Amino acid sequence: MNSEKSISIYLWLFLVPFFWGGAFVAAEHLVTELPPITAATLRFGLAGLLLMVIVAFREKIDRKAIKKRWLALLLMAVTGIFGYNLFFFIALDITTAINGSLIVATSPVFLTLGAVLFLNEKWNKQLGLGIAMSLIGVIIVISKGALAVLLNLAFNQGDLLFLGALFCWVLHGLLGKIVMKDVTPVMTTTITTLVGAGLLAISSIFENGWGNVPYLSAQAWMEMAFMVACSSVLGFLLWNHGIKKIGASKSSIYMNLVPINTALIAVLIYGSPLTFSQVFGMIMVLTGVYLVTFHQYLRNKRAARKMKASQQAVN
Repeated sequence: MNSEKSISIYLWLFLVPFFWGGAFVAAEHLVTELPPITAATLRFGLAGLLLMVIVAFREKIDRKAIKKRWLALLLMAVTGIFGYNLFFFIALDITTAINGSLIVATSPVFLTLGAVLFLNEKWNKQLGLGIAMSLIGVIIVISKGALAVLLNLAFNQGDLLFLGALFCWVLHGLLGKIVMKDVTPVMTTTITTLVGAGLLAISSIFENGWGNVPYLSAQAWMEMAFMVACSSVLGFLLWNHGIKKIGASKSSIYMNLVPINTALIAVLIYGSPLTFSQVFGMIMVLTGVYLVTFHQYLRNKRAARKMKASQQAVN
């Protein structure tokens, strides 16, 4: 991987938390018109169809690679698309969003530990410092800097479901690194999205919400279009591409930008207040992302230049 490709994937990954943060804001209204699992089924079902069109025109299907990794692909769909969404939405009916946000915010930590332990990705102090700073920043953003919010947290059965969502997402990311040794990010995203949508569709039967689809408002369809095209298709394509190119540990740090983008979108669209402590937390998150990604990239680039210069001097 040359330096141009390396720096480009770091920049492209900034779009992922923007798309996923926007999905939280869009879904908040959408679920007032459509039950959550039904909405998730429609979202990933439409995304799967769009991805099939992309594959038909741009992707060569490597059946041998798919057959080799079929079990891991199935598990990616079960965990990242089906399991995560199922646990997440059921948990929201039982516990608070802040509890869930704090639990899910730990995903970069566990993804990094899993990648180091099982995928032979490198661990260093800078990576640990960046993840720690980013995690603390996320907690400040979510709690709005109020210590009382954290001290008064009460955990219940819903939080166990959020732990299930966390486990699903971490496993999805680790499996992705294994799968994409042979299967392309586009094909991986397409297969997991379609299979996950099928599993969600089975679960959505119990909601009896499909009769509401023809009566969705124009706003709801616009929100669905954003979640399909940006949050599902582009978001997951970039996410899987990032895992393949730079690893699960470095890609996972971008997850901590999701609550920042959610907060900023809420401020811009709904006029929500933004506190000084939240701004401070955002700066900490961005600093953590910089330490894990760009700082190491720039150091490697400077070292490569020095080595090249020394070789030219010798010659």
